Formats: sequence, structure tokens, C-alpha cells
Amino acid sequence: MTSLSIGTVFTPAVDPTRLPAAARAAEAAGLDEFWLWEDCFSHGGLTTAAVALASTSRIRVGLGLMPAPLRNVALTAMEVASLQRLFPGRFLPGVGHGVQRWMEQVGSRAASPMTLLDEYHAALRALLAGDEVTVDGRYVRLDAVRLQYPVPGEPLMVGGEGPKTLRFAASHSDGTLLSAALTDDRLRAACAEVRGAASTDDHPIVAPRLVAVGPGAAERLRDEAARWGQDSADTIAVGGGAEEIAADFARLGEMGVTSVLAHPTDDEPDLESWTAVIGEAAALLR
Repeated sequence: MTSLSIGTVFTPAVDPTRLPAAARAAEAAGLDEFWLWEDCFSHGGLTTAAVALASTSRIRVGLGLMPAPLRNVALTAMEVASLQRLFPGRFLPGVGHGVQRWMEQVGSRAASPMTLLDEYHAALRALLAGDEVTVDGRYVRLDAVRLQYPVPGEPLMVGGEGPKTLRFAASHSDGTLLSAALTDDRLRAACAEVRGAASTDDHPIVAPRLVAVGPGAAERLRDEAARWGQDSADTIAVGGGAEEIAADFARLGEMGVTSVLAHPTDDEPDLESWTAVIGEAAALLR
């Protein structure tokens, strides 16, 4: 299981003032990755990514994901390139549709999310590679735009849920980000969809997994499952100690996941201790 990366998610349920300590705790626990979300209207994704990167020295920091309708593609390219130049090999940015209800709230909902994502991803990838980009698409319009400080070769990932988006991510991006709280059946199907469309055999698949530890873990997972619209936590989460968590993560790896991200419950009482247990589970898998 040495090829399975283990990380944690710093969710929007946690006050951003706790971010530096959480990132350092993940690195101290020996974890491979530390991921952030950009939920409307919570943490700013690129702002928090910069803080997490500056607060650590080794761990990879992922951002899953930046909603394409919310951000001008040239500005996204500038911000991503800056972080990837400042922290080479450590920033894993992801883009996607965003939650359509939120996109509606801010007046940015696209009539064709897939068309927008296709145009956006193509332009963003070209800009990051250092190309001069001119495009007159349905949603993306650029006139001879070129980054002064590009980052050719750095990763750009895509996230989503539906089969079309998963196939697009698999065939066009450097890694696919799956949604949180997927049941085992949906996770298995998503991995199969990605593997069937991926251009390489080692295409990364990143999947969150709800995790609770210590006293009251089962109750917290049950409550968390309800927040995600699930009747039971049995197939979307794992509770217990390091051995139980490691066994569950290994099982996800056998499904095709390459990076498992431990996702705390919204009411996790001790984030630092929780992170240490995730680190113990990761050590068992090495």
C-alpha cells in the first residue's frame, strides 16, 4: 500500500484562524496531503492554500475545488501560478463546476456547466504552461493573454460527480477529485468511470472519507451522515482507532483510490488529536 497517499481535509466547519495549527499538525503526523475546500461563502480557497503552504515545509496542499463560474480564468491562472512557483511541487489546485445553487446566488450559474468547464480548463492549462491564449468561447474570452511567470509541468486537477464530468477529468486533467460522503457503491462506480476514461494507468483519484475517533465516534458519524442526506454512516465513513481506519483506507485503495482524505465530522471535538490518529493509520499502511 505504499502508493496510497493519506491526507486530511480542513473543512469550512472549522474557523480559518485554526488553519495554521491544523496544517502543521497534519505535517507533524507524517501525512502526505492537506486539503482545503472553497465553499461559498466560507474560506477563500487560494487565501487559505497560501496560509497552509506558508505554515508548513513538506506536505502537499490541495484545493478542491475552485468553481469555474466564480473566478475569471486569467485571475485564477495568476494566483495558481504564483503559489506553484513559490511552493514548487506542493500545491495541488483543482477546478470544477461548483455547487449550482451557490452559483445561482452570485449570478454566475452557467447554462451549460460542461461547456464552461471545458473552455475554462483548456484556457487555464494553456496559461499555466506559458502559452499566449486567445479564445472567443461561449464563456471564456481572452485576447492574447500570457502569464509573465508560468508554471509548466505543475498539476491541475478537476473534480466532480456526474459521469460526464468524471470522464472529462480522467481524460483531460492531472487527477480527479471525487465528492465527499460517497457510498461504497458510488465510489466504486466513480473509480471505474475514471479508470475507463483515463489517459494513463496511474491517473490520481482523490477521495474524502468521513472519519471519527474516540468516545462518541459512532454518534458523531450518524449525525454527520444525516447532514449529508444519508440514512446510515456504514458505507460512507469509518470510526474507531488507527487499525480500523487503516483497514478501511486500504480497502478504498483496492477500489482504485490513490489518495484518501480523512474528513472530520463538523463537531469533531479535538482536531489535533484526531489528526494524530490519522497519522498513526497512515503509518500502518507504509
